[in-house]
Formats: sequence, C-alpha cells, structure tokens
Amino acid sequence: MTHTKRIYIGTLLIGTLIASAGCSNSFLEKPPTDAIVDANFYKTDDQVLAATALLYSKVWFDYNDKASYNLGDFRAGTAFSAWNDRGNVLFNTTGDTPENGTAWRSFFIVVGQSNLAIQNIMKYAGDGVSADVKRIALAEARFMRALAYRFLVMNWGAVPIIENNITLLADTTAQRNTPESVWRFITNEMRAAAEDLPETPLRPGRLTKWSAEGMLARFYLTRAGVASGGSGTRDQVFLDSAKYYAERVINLSGASLLNSYADLFLYPYDNNAESLFSLQWTYSPGAWGTQNSTPAYLAYSGDIANGDGWGGDKGATWWMISMYDGIKATEEGMEGRTLDQRLKATFMLPGSHYAEITQSIPGGKQELIFPFTGTDNNFLSVKKYVTGKAEDVGGQAASQNYGHDTYMQRLAEIYLIYAEAVLGNQASTTDPTAVEYFNKVRMRSGLPAFEDPLTLDVILKERFVEFAMEGMAWYDLVSLHYYNPQKAYDILNTQDRGLFFTVPNQMPSPTSWTFTKTTWFTERNITANSGNFLLPIPTAELSQAPNLRKPAVDYFNN
Repeated sequence: MTHTKRIYIGTLLIGTLIASAGCSNSFLEKPPTDAIVDANFYKTDDQVLAATALLYSKVWFDYNDKASYNLGDFRAGTAFSAWNDRGNVLFNTTGDTPENGTAWRSFFIVVGQSNLAIQNIMKYAGDGVSADVKRIALAEARFMRALAYRFLVMNWGAVPIIENNITLLADTTAQRNTPESVWRFITNEMRAAAEDLPETPLRPGRLTKWSAEGMLARFYLTRAGVASGGSGTRDQVFLDSAKYYAERVINLSGASLLNSYADLFLYPYDNNAESLFSLQWTYSPGAWGTQNSTPAYLAYSGDIANGDGWGGDKGATWWMISMYDGIKATEEGMEGRTLDQRLKATFMLPGSHYAEITQSIPGGKQELIFPFTGTDNNFLSVKKYVTGKAEDVGGQAASQNYGHDTYMQRLAEIYLIYAEAVLGNQASTTDPTAVEYFNKVRMRSGLPAFEDPLTLDVILKERFVEFAMEGMAWYDLVSLHYYNPQKAYDILNTQDRGLFFTVPNQMPSPTSWTFTKTTWFTERNITANSGNFLLPIPTAELSQAPNLRKPAVDYFNN
C-alpha cells in the first residue's frame, strides 16, 4: 500500500467507525472506544449514533491541535510566533511544513470516516434502527465530509473528491478535481444535510438543520467569489443564496448572541446559545485524541497551565492590534485604549486582570494579572481558549488534556454574512437590516453603533476582530482572493508581523498602552502572490501519488 493510500485509506480503516456497547445521552462525557465495525453493529439507534459520535472530535484532532491556528491565524497575520512556526508566520509554508501535512491528513481522515459511516449505515442498519435516526446519522456524515472539503479546497485548491474509500483500494487513478466542481459538490452535500438534520439537536452538541443552513450561508458567500473567476465582482445568485440562508438561521434557529463576548470563552461555555456547531471535546485522562490539546500551546506560561503552557512566544501581531478601535497611530508607533471588550478576551495586555484564571506566583497564587516584562519586546499573549488550571475548570484539565469545545461556527458570523451578502458588489450599503445585524455584533463588544455606510473593508475588519484566534481569518482572505486576489495580497503585504514592545501607563489596572516596534527585529513583512497564496500539497503525498500533479478535472464530467 502506498503512502497516499495510507493517508486516504489505511488511517481510515484502522478504527474505522465507533463502536459502543451502550451509547447514552452522556456520549459527550464518556466518548465511546474505537473498534473495527462489522455487520453485527448498527442494530439499534444507539449504535448508529455511536457510529457518528467521533466525527465530532477525534477525526478533527490533528487539525485542531496546532494546524488550526497555524493556518487560520499565523498565515493570515492576526497572530504570530516569534521563534516557532516561522514558515507559516512568514508565509513560506512548504510541502514539508508540519502543520501542512497534519491538516491535510486530518481533513482526509474526516472524509474517509464520513464515507465509511455512510456506507456502513446504508449496508448494515437493521430493522431496529428508526428511519429518523438513520436519516440523521447519514446527514451528519455528509455535513462533516462537506466541511472537510471546504477546508481542503480553500487551502490547497484542486483536490480529489473521494466518496468511497473502499473502491480506492483498487483504483490508483484518482486525481484532483477543479475547485469549481469541489464547491458544487460540497454545496450539494450541505443542502442534502440541511434537509435531513433535525431542527433541535438529537443530543447535546449534535448537528441541527440550522448548523447546515449556517454553513450554506458561509458556502454561498464564498462560492459567489469562486464563480467570478477573479473578475472583481461576485455572482449575485450566490450572494442572494447566502443572504437567504443567513436570514433563515437568524430568524428561525432560536440561536442568540451571548450578552458578553468574554462569556463565549469562559468555562463552562460548551454548546451555548450562540454556537451553531462546535467540535465536541472531552477531558479524557488515559485517552488521546478526543480531548482538546490546543490550550497547551496557547497558554503563555506554566504559571497558568497544567504542566504545559508553551505559548510564551505567541501573541497578537502589530497589524492585529491596529484593528481595534481606539488604538491610534503616532509618530513613534501606536497608543491608546479601546472600548472593544474583544481585545481583552482574545489577547492579554500587560496589567490585564482575569479573575477566572489562577496564576502561580513566588510563594503562592493569585488571580491572573498579565505581567509587564521585557525592555524592548514582549508578547500580547493569547487568551482565547485559555481557561487556566484544573482548579479553574472543576478539575477537568491536565497537560494537553482539556475538555472545552472548539467553535466551528457562531451566530455572530451569520449576522456578518448577511451584511456582506447585502453589500455584495456595491461600494457601500445603508440597508437598515444589514446595518442592524452588523451592529448587533459590534455593539455586543461594547463599541457604539457604526453609523457610516457599510463597506467591505469595514465588514472585513469586524470579522478579523470578532474571530481572531478562532482559525477564521485565513479563510476570509481566501474568500476575498477568489474574486479580488490583489486586494487579498495588499492586506497581507501591508501587515507588520514583527516584534514590538507594549508599555502600560500604570501597573496594575492600566487604562492605556503605548506600542513601539522593536528596531533590531527585521522579519516584519511578507510577500504574498499567486505563487505562494495556496498551500503546496504535502511533499510526502506528491512523492507517492503522481496523479496529484496532473491537471484537475471537473468531478461531474468524470
């Protein structure tokens, strides 16, 4: 078996689907164990639901672990690492960059597990399985497969669509499919999922019709650019579809914004009213792959962690800080303060106080006050998804083992999708509903209503701030690149990704900060262009699968 078949197939056949002797409503608390599935499985509703349970966690693990922020934030310029992950920070990701390979592998594992779930449910589901559960489980698998392909096509462009991993064992001719046909495929899949998923979750954290329709709003907004072929304008039919699905989710789903932005990331926040779909992680001592490991790499120090805390050189970029209202440019750098509560909830500035996190200090402990360190550089460390020590989360944390979920889509995005779909190809809009929805997101953060006409730059800025460190910014830039590549390059090439020094006006409880660039640090800017914008297919895949080098073909014409 070739290496590529191992990626597509071998990894997917080991522990193919999830077997559990007794899956109950607590499946998120005690994830079922892996087992090879045979014809004796799929005889009850519980067994069928167990078969799709790990599509919510384990198959996404390698992506969530470190690739999510390396691709979604480091490449986008919202955050950086000064000494590690430099290939992604400096926008020269190669076929050998670790996160490139792990993300590719993870997404194809999602595809393969989803394929096998579909095939086995169709083949083995017995009379003891209700028609509703069978329909919902198949829709869950189609949703996950479509979402994985959304990540694949946006990172690597043309990729092979695989619907049956078993037939691939005897077929070595599979080649890439055109981005346009991949987008058509995943939109069709998500529409089918939306038809068959329930309006309320079958069990806590499970997908609903509104999860799928929210993704359709996202898909159509992006696909409007794909259809334009880089012409600078977007396809109006797809913009209208994005608006249609966004409006349905806003008005019919029952989802609502949390009153406080910070509450989105305060333990326990899983499956809250704003979440449309989250990866479902569990604190799982003795197990691996069903827990959330990402906080281990984001927490700035072991002083606030659990034997990990390896994110000391990670933090907001200079460009990202400039996005927050109230931070103003000066002759020396930047200075000011912001009313935007999203800054404190996303990045830590010197003197910021976090009552929910315990900090070890010489001789004892205290509520976290982010320290003021350094003389000509320091880091505005990551706060989002960092929940602290085990004692801060009811004992549910250990080294590289956290139980809180990862957002894949929140209602806030749907409001901004609606606003952007209404804006469409116009230079600006004063549409009252679009402005209202935009301001629901903005004003939740503590900022006053935006009273000028909405423009694309305004909406993009709001998205960058709202979703920083949620692995979103890169995909916003890819969506832009589909129809206006030069604008995407201009955003990236004008960013500053270098070291800087942040000084509070007082310690503790500062009311403002000054920001000064570190003069001796030279790797501040990147060069993005058509030659390096998309990720290269991992080297190991190309060496073992020469068909990946062939021109892409339309999936629906082959």
